[in-house]
Amino acid sequence: MTEALPEKGTPHSSVGDHHLHGIAARELDEQRRHALAEVDNAGFAWFHFKVCIVAGVGFFTDAYDIFAINIAAQMLGYVYGKNHSLNTNQSLGVKVATPIGTLVGQLLFGWLADVVGRKRMYGIELMIIIIGTFGQAISGQGPTVGIIGALIVWRFIMGVGIGGDYPLSAVITSEFAATRTRGRLMTAVFAFQGWGQFSAALISLIIVSAFKNHIIHDSFTTAPVLKHVDYCWRLLIGLGCIPGVIALYFRLTIPETPRFTMDVERNVKQATQDIDNVIRTGGFYVDPDAVVQRVDAPKATRRDFVAFFSKWENFKVLFGAAYSWFALDIAFYGLGLNSSIVLTTIGFGTSVSKGSLGVYQTLHNISVGNIILSVGGLIPGYWVAFLFIDSWGRKPIQLMGFIVLTGLFVIMGFGFHALTKTKGDSNWFVVLYCLANFFQNFGPNTTTFIVPGEVFPTRYRSTGHGISAASGKLGAVVSQVGFARMINIGGTNKFLNHILEILAFFMATGIFSTLLIPETKGKSLEDLSNEDQAGFVSGVRDVHVDNTTGLVAEA
Repeated sequence: MTEALPEKGTPHSSVGDHHLHGIAARELDEQRRHALAEVDNAGFAWFHFKVCIVAGVGFFTDAYDIFAINIAAQMLGYVYGKNHSLNTNQSLGVKVATPIGTLVGQLLFGWLADVVGRKRMYGIELMIIIIGTFGQAISGQGPTVGIIGALIVWRFIMGVGIGGDYPLSAVITSEFAATRTRGRLMTAVFAFQGWGQFSAALISLIIVSAFKNHIIHDSFTTAPVLKHVDYCWRLLIGLGCIPGVIALYFRLTIPETPRFTMDVERNVKQATQDIDNVIRTGGFYVDPDAVVQRVDAPKATRRDFVAFFSKWENFKVLFGAAYSWFALDIAFYGLGLNSSIVLTTIGFGTSVSKGSLGVYQTLHNISVGNIILSVGGLIPGYWVAFLFIDSWGRKPIQLMGFIVLTGLFVIMGFGFHALTKTKGDSNWFVVLYCLANFFQNFGPNTTTFIVPGEVFPTRYRSTGHGISAASGKLGAVVSQVGFARMINIGGTNKFLNHILEILAFFMATGIFSTLLIPETKGKSLEDLSNEDQAGFVSGVRDVHVDNTTGLVAEA
């Protein structure tokens, strides 16, 4: 006699359904681990190169737009400043507006990328950057609104977009990268910053040289004052839109990362399909009619966030990453946004001529000086880091960088007067300055960007990176305010040596915060998440067909 099957809803049916769900969950969990291993062990492909270029062009634009103001502020002072110079508050405003906006953007976009997805947010930040940059270039002034105020607003808006680029580009790059090349891929993306800074100085030199005769013959005392210098800063800032416009289409067409689809959207089957398509063809396809079956897996909630980061082994990583970035940016932006002041103070960018000719020579010399700083330290530092990041590891490079920077700032600070007595001595100061730039990039400036993109679980990876990056921009804001308020203590630029000594202190504190972060070299993102991956998928959601609508829905 054939045994009757248990009816739906009976105890036997519930046990059977539970057993089947357990088998399905184990199968999907195994499928997830296999798919992640395929990403982690993939060879370098055309798609990886595309991600690197698309993300990198964004960082090129970010750096160009951030550091062009270093030279443009000098131009603004000649045209709109009293006695041909911006006052302390004006200079501080145009320089600090972007880091404040960046801080907001890093927190906001970092959180949103974990909530709605990397793909949905990627490109929006670039639109904001383009709009903010273009707005600066066409800013004017009237009886009630000064141009400096208008620039501060536009630079804040631009900063929000730049802030969004940090967590999005870092996380998208890390989640698509293979384990053995992840460090180099992320470093290559970040290294575009060096070329952005270099290009800002080079474009400035080209523009100033092109307007040489006009600037020399401009009026220095009667309106319109130095009107061709006004053309120069607008062109310098406005040209920053071009690389962003070029990269925009490619950002909007980047696929969602399989890790987000798998661990946050909890759609393992779609993520597996995406991995196969991306690795093999470089493309992706989402079937709009496919049945979406969600799995039960750790889900991002406020309670889960607090529970995860309240554990010391997780909190110390977040704190170590965040404070290291804070300490680094105290120096990186303190000097980077004020290199023209530093060069002028040591006599490197100062012209001996007066009037309009002196304006041209000063702008020319400052542009050349910034090119030297970029070529002599910034760019080589990034690419030396690229060579060693996956062999030495992130933690040793960061530790070495903070130690060397502490020593360099001690020498430049306490030996400042001896190093700037004569023109020959000033050249040695420039060499030390270039070395500081080199070891910032072959050191914590690169690693503080990479590590937060690796050490957090997928559902909090972008948020964690955003918090760490925002801590860095808080350091940049503190540095700018401190630099502006202290630089003229005792006379014009007389406090620079003591500022360098203060920077040495913060570099020393970075040594200790580095001890809190783990070494990420050669480890998968899942191994670094501090979560047990066995049984990560704990169940499968039921799906059924609604008899009324005919639509497939979760039970």
